Amino acid sequence: MTYALTSALSIDDFIAHYGDNPRYELADGELIDMEPTGPHETVGGKLMVKIGLAIAEAQLPWFMPRTCLIRASGEIATARRPDILVLDETNLINEPLWERSPVITLGRSVRLAVEVVSTNWETDYARKVEEYALLGIPEYWIVDFRGLGGTVFIGRPKQPTFTVCQLEGDEYRQHQYRLGESISSSLFPALQLRLNDVLPR
Repeated sequence: MTYALTSALSIDDFIAHYGDNPRYELADGELIDMEPTGPHETVGGKLMVKIGLAIAEAQLPWFMPRTCLIRASGEIATARRPDILVLDETNLINEPLWERSPVITLGRSVRLAVEVVSTNWETDYARKVEEYALLGIPEYWIVDFRGLGGTVFIGRPKQPTFTVCQLEGDEYRQHQYRLGESISSSLFPALQLRLNDVLPR
């Protein structure tokens, strides 16, 4: 849901008023209420467990913040709040805002962004693909556990789909996985994961 404001919010105003509220993000100065549902949170929570175990087993200097914003570069007043974000702790020393606020401005600080698809699926499949690629985030997962995305993105017949976007140059190469298929990630080569593993019961 987009809130109509009398004037566009600046990045600084958004961070000051909504930066610590995980329900909101900013797109072109407009406040977006992400309205998560229980099943959405179930999928995100189960994925976090799988990713956390993979990070620990590989002994990587990565972690998943509880709440964090990605501030888009340039003049666009956009601040994204992925459902799951994996950060490289070794790069946070280079983040200009990190000591004061959990705000990421450098794509190289992010190893993985994950979006669990809800009714605003167009943003996850189109706009965020472009934004995250432009930032240089090496991997982006789109977890469409209900098969809500348009057929141009998930094919026909529509069905639950897990899309792994891997950065090649400045664009993502996308691989789609359906129920029962083993998901492959270059970040976590030993990860054992299927879409079935994270679905709500």
